[in-house]
Amino acid sequence: MRSNSKPHSPFNTKLILICASVVLFVFLLITTTSSFSKPPISQSHLSNSTHPVDDSEPTPLDCPSLPLTPTCTKTPPSLANALIHYATTNITPQQTVKEISVSARVLEKKAPCNFLVFGLGHDSLMWAGLNHGGRTVFLEEDKAWIEQIKQKLPSLESYHVEYVTKVHQADDLLETGMKEECKVVGDPRFSKCDLALKGFRNEIYDMEWDLIMVDAPTGFHDEAPGRMNAIYTAGLMARNREEGETDVFVHDVNRVVEDKFSMAFLCEGYLREQQGLLRHFTIPSHRSRSGRPFCP
Repeated sequence: MRSNSKPHSPFNTKLILICASVVLFVFLLITTTSSFSKPPISQSHLSNSTHPVDDSEPTPLDCPSLPLTPTCTKTPPSLANALIHYATTNITPQQTVKEISVSARVLEKKAPCNFLVFGLGHDSLMWAGLNHGGRTVFLEEDKAWIEQIKQKLPSLESYHVEYVTKVHQADDLLETGMKEECKVVGDPRFSKCDLALKGFRNEIYDMEWDLIMVDAPTGFHDEAPGRMNAIYTAGLMARNREEGETDVFVHDVNRVVEDKFSMAFLCEGYLREQQGLLRHFTIPSHRSRSGRPFCP
């Protein structure tokens, strides 16, 4: 049986395909145009919340943990000078890394603070740098050395000190220090003890020192001044502060004078640490607590 339906023409099929393509193209064009007409979504509006975002409330991306334009600060001059100095010299401090680390840990907690150093040497710029923002003062026996250092490192504050003792007098001075007048706490300027140093500038006595380092004067031969007076005076200054405590460091404790005098006048009971040739004592104010013994 023959069908009465008319067979499809190839021409009609092509026409249908062309029309469909045109319709699809128009649809895509409208959709694309619509998306471009909307404002772009800012990252500051992205949120995992299903609630609408309130523009008045900052989101985590509005307030990042790190500033987009961080404030830049310059390296402090004291630290910059120290870096340049030690990077361009072959001379290193006399203390070892472990010994320096003892004092550096205390400075890390207390700086900026008042730091008194007996001695002016190759490590002086380092101490001043570690105490950035504080006051670091150096007391030196050699006038010529002070002038030499000032020419190279004019930023360091140093003063000349005269010592009248000799190392060979150490035993007699140790006996002198056991007398009652040497156990009296007060201003070294008015002390009746022969061990008290009285020739400093007044501002040295008026200042309450948070750290005192005894690494001078010279003490490695019998005719050298020795550190007997320096150790005793450092302990007296620490006890005479109005309140708080002073960290006192003594270097070269392998020598007889530094060993005996630090234990006698800074006191074994106040000893906190010994690293290599360095001892660290923490001495509390004796003025803030009446009746406190010279040594615990």
